Amino acid sequence: MHADHPMLAKIRKLLAKAENDASTPEEAELYTAKAATLIADYGIDQALLAAEVPQSDVVGDRVVHLEAPYARDKADLLSAVAVRLRCRAVHMTDRTPDGKRFAVHLFGHESDLARADLLFTSLLMQASTWLSRTPVPAWDHKAAFRRSWLAGFRLAISRRLETAERLAETGAAGRAAAAGRSMGLVLADRSLDVARAVTDTYPRLGTARPRQLSGSGLPGGYAAGQRADLGGSRLGSDQDPALLP
Repeated sequence: MHADHPMLAKIRKLLAKAENDASTPEEAELYTAKAATLIADYGIDQALLAAEVPQSDVVGDRVVHLEAPYARDKADLLSAVAVRLRCRAVHMTDRTPDGKRFAVHLFGHESDLARADLLFTSLLMQASTWLSRTPVPAWDHKAAFRRSWLAGFRLAISRRLETAERLAETGAAGRAAAAGRSMGLVLADRSLDVARAVTDTYPRLGTARPRQLSGSGLPGGYAAGQRADLGGSRLGSDQDPALLP
């Protein structure tokens, strides 16, 4: 339903321009900034619509399987994106003869799940491209460096999304008030609905321990995350591009 929304189509066009080699860095930055604003505004628009017509944007869930290499790091990136877009993410780990297999069980309103899918697919491809161009220091272990680079990338993306979502919420406060609603309460109610769905599925959900990373790639990954396009050209794609081995 949300895949054909005109706003998402406009975002995809902006990001296609930002990713075009013919665009200057300044032009690409402008396209990217506009796309980030629109993706946040889209989430607010859908929330306000659902406050009037609840069935227009119901809570759903989906399981996303992450492939090696760096499957856990991909899961962490997906979770960071999803949480900032008002979804919830539950990490799932299975032990197989070939080692651990990682997946993320996402919960959220359908519009927010669509936003998370759009952003994650694009960001994973961008991370793969930039990581392939980033040399590993001679003194560092390749896998450790790349995991720390991805952690820095994830941190920058999370902070950028937090800012964009907050600005969109603030900008829509007047519009919500004119309709007799509080923007904060609308979003709080949506978050509560998602939390209930998680609890119903996982009544005894625990908290994972934070990871300890030793590589030196975090600053470079953070810088790349600051430049990243907050979106992509494929919504609902099953493609999960692999990062370098």
